Amino acid sequence: MPKTILMLATFGLEIVEVGGTLAKHAAAGDTVHALVTLARPESRAGIEAAARILGVTSVQYLDFTAGEVALDLPSKVALVKHIRDLRPDILITQEPEHSYKDLDPDRRTAMLLYLEAAAIAGRSWRQEECGGGAPHLIRSVYFMTPLQPNCVVEIGSTFAVKQQAMNVLESQMRFTAQMLRDRLDPQSLRHILPSDDIADDDLELGRQLHLEMNKALALNHGLLSHTGATLAEAFRHMEPFRLEALL
Repeated sequence: MPKTILMLATFGLEIVEVGGTLAKHAAAGDTVHALVTLARPESRAGIEAAARILGVTSVQYLDFTAGEVALDLPSKVALVKHIRDLRPDILITQEPEHSYKDLDPDRRTAMLLYLEAAAIAGRSWRQEECGGGAPHLIRSVYFMTPLQPNCVVEIGSTFAVKQQAMNVLESQMRFTAQMLRDRLDPQSLRHILPSDDIADDDLELGRQLHLEMNKALALNHGLLSHTGATLAEAFRHMEPFRLEALL
């Protein structure tokens, strides 16, 4: 039976970070929606282009202010309204432990906000303020890029699509290059870049760095693990899995 998936992203890059999984679900006939809390205007065209490549049905923005994400009533109302409107079977969002250790602004508060909203969306809380939609309980929550995963998705068939989507996030690619350039050891960089010619090109340097990082993560959770996967994206399911019998 087709499922509805909601990807709750803070900056937009997260959509592509689990893009191999989202692309597999979209190709299988599931409906995938993305909701982005913070996205600069110059980033939105790239986010939407990447989402189209992956087969994401819709991308919506909450237009929160960077550095000011809060666990307040208006923020909860906005999120709950979207959850009740979209009625997802599966929620994918950032991982709490990873978020607490991340120095990007807003991630920690955003994670708390997402889980608070997911909880109260399933209860009869401020229905009129939230657009009148009926309560909706999300049955399955997966945390992306967890420090301690408990499941992986094989993405060998969609890795190329994921990278194609990553490449159109031009604003993010330039930002990554600019942030990392001073930290990169020139000797080590030669093992990553196909050519020294792109070392000063922010866009191409960012693309190559993300390709290598994506490949390294996918191999780490796939071929280099004991999961039986080759290229994989890792997740942590919020609750224990219930089995009718051992697999």
